[in-house]
Amino acid sequence: MTSIPSPVPWTGQLPPADPPADMALYQLPTGTYRTRAAFAVTGGSFRDRREFAATAILVRHPKGDLLIDAGFGAHVEQHIRMLARMERSPLTRFRTARAQLDDAGYDLSRLLGVIVTHVHWDHVSGLDSLQVPVWITPAEREYGASDSHGAVFRAVSAELEMHEYALEGPDYLGFPASHDVYGDGSVVVALGGGHTPGSVVVFVALPTGQRYGFIGDLTWQLDGIQRRAQRPWLLRRVADVEPAHVRKALDRSIALRDVVRIVPAHDVRAYESIPTLAASDSLAV
Repeated sequence: MTSIPSPVPWTGQLPPADPPADMALYQLPTGTYRTRAAFAVTGGSFRDRREFAATAILVRHPKGDLLIDAGFGAHVEQHIRMLARMERSPLTRFRTARAQLDDAGYDLSRLLGVIVTHVHWDHVSGLDSLQVPVWITPAEREYGASDSHGAVFRAVSAELEMHEYALEGPDYLGFPASHDVYGDGSVVVALGGGHTPGSVVVFVALPTGQRYGFIGDLTWQLDGIQRRAQRPWLLRRVADVEPAHVRKALDRSIALRDVVRIVPAHDVRAYESIPTLAASDSLAV
């Protein structure tokens, strides 16, 4: 198996960030679906079955909270039926992001919206029970409105407000163009591109000093970071709008792995360091 040549590790200074002391991060796992490693990463085994995560991330910030992606929704079975047969996989449902927020006594008026890394079904299904704005780049909104892979997105977002934002900021950790959500460097959205035209990477800096990079589907599994393994050739052709751009963005992600905790969207293991959302009086504040 041929791996991507190892990119030069990031040795530069990290961008400034001043996250507030009460900022926090939680994972909301909404389910998994099963596929074989051979279809996920180059060199993967047909005997290695992988549970692909469908997990939303809650960012708590005193200026207002955000979700990163939405996971599976209340009507995920209907959404699966909207896919081409070759895209359907056996799935296991957990509680939706909305149900987990309700269980925790979360005040939904704090939620500014959902930043979608891109509009594929397994990232947006959960919008069906979240009456909040969808944060999306203009290029991704256009893709979601017209491409066949945007069918579920169109169904779940039809009644929702679209909050378009521009990537007007400078390069960020090697990624071209960025948007500082709160103006304090704690949540910065950067252009990923390639998998879909307007897909993004979301960087989060916590008050502990830990930094995360939620890279969406630049790679589906941690193998892409740890073993520098791309998707198999056929899947790159099928899944990626511009495979060469995905390769460049994956290189950038690999270069950061010593200074940023990289989280591919569909690897259950990548979320292990992020606490789940538990019932807490503080969430109702």
